[in-house]
Amino acid sequence: MNIKIKNILKKIQDSGYEAYVVGGFVRDYLLGRETYDVDIATSATPKELKEIFALNNSNEDNYGSIRIHDSLYNYDITTYRIERQYENRRPVDYEYIKDIKEDIKRRDFTINALYMDISGNIHDEVGGKRDLDAKIIRAIGSIQDRITEDPLRILRAVRFASVIDFEIEPNLLNYIRQNRQLLRTLSYTRKKEELSNIFKNNNRLKGIKLIKQLGLDKELDLKFNDDIVPVENELGIWAQMDYSVKYPFKKNEVTIITSIKKILEYGTIDNYVLYQYGLYICMIAGEILNIGMPFISETYKNMPLYTIKDLKINGDNIQEILDIPPSDTIRDILHDLELNVLNGTIPNDYAMLKQYILDNWR
Repeated sequence: MNIKIKNILKKIQDSGYEAYVVGGFVRDYLLGRETYDVDIATSATPKELKEIFALNNSNEDNYGSIRIHDSLYNYDITTYRIERQYENRRPVDYEYIKDIKEDIKRRDFTINALYMDISGNIHDEVGGKRDLDAKIIRAIGSIQDRITEDPLRILRAVRFASVIDFEIEPNLLNYIRQNRQLLRTLSYTRKKEELSNIFKNNNRLKGIKLIKQLGLDKELDLKFNDDIVPVENELGIWAQMDYSVKYPFKKNEVTIITSIKKILEYGTIDNYVLYQYGLYICMIAGEILNIGMPFISETYKNMPLYTIKDLKINGDNIQEILDIPPSDTIRDILHDLELNVLNGTIPNDYAMLKQYILDNWR
């Protein structure tokens, strides 16, 4: 355990409270996976934690948690509790308790219920080590209770199976398949967050296959392409499916997804596509189309135009050449010149462009 984490635990303990590292950090520590998000469970309340860490009221507790960070780690420090009611994976009714063993029982899966003390000792109340060794995702206690109190755990099970390449325990797998309609109770914001976590991990194809095999895609208002390419960029995954407009994408995300879809319909990467959509978007689309990155980079490097300003003739020149006033015709001519220069029909040379205009637009 890093000294920075020990210092956080020690500060809480020196104030008279219990504190343990819990959940994903412990799981990843045992799997040899590096992570910088540290969950800490403690007997101290949020109010007491604010006093311990000298936090002002702007650092409001979030469902019984406070968040702090140092130069290396982000800490989510949560008071031991039992939860009585959820809404969109948010506990809206909970009670603080003093026993970490009771707190552990409220968690989702056994591999996320391990906890570590300040000396680095691992505590296991629910068979988490056994399931880590067996590479199994298993619910804690009653599967029905765990899933119905928080249906997002359906997608979390898929995410963990994908990210750490584990298998979902058969009883849990069957329950998910038979109760997948519970996903419809979740907000599209929460579903998008979890799906994006599945799509951006290195083993994303396993997660996508699980979603399809379990019939979750229909409940999530998704329709994947038949042969989805597991590209690194998560927006490249979203571009290979149809999805409900209720998913809350940002404006720039919609632009990227829409652009990738248009390139996929076009079917290749050339000067025109690079000019229209830029190198970043074309790299994502090129990966889906199985077009090599070196080819795209070299094509981009040798483009005759990057913007309309690179054209060796402008609107004023066209007005003078044709002796016409400003009009939509100027725009149409410029677009025609762009296309011809980009496809190599005309060199980007003033005299050649002028002659083309005289031959075709006079």
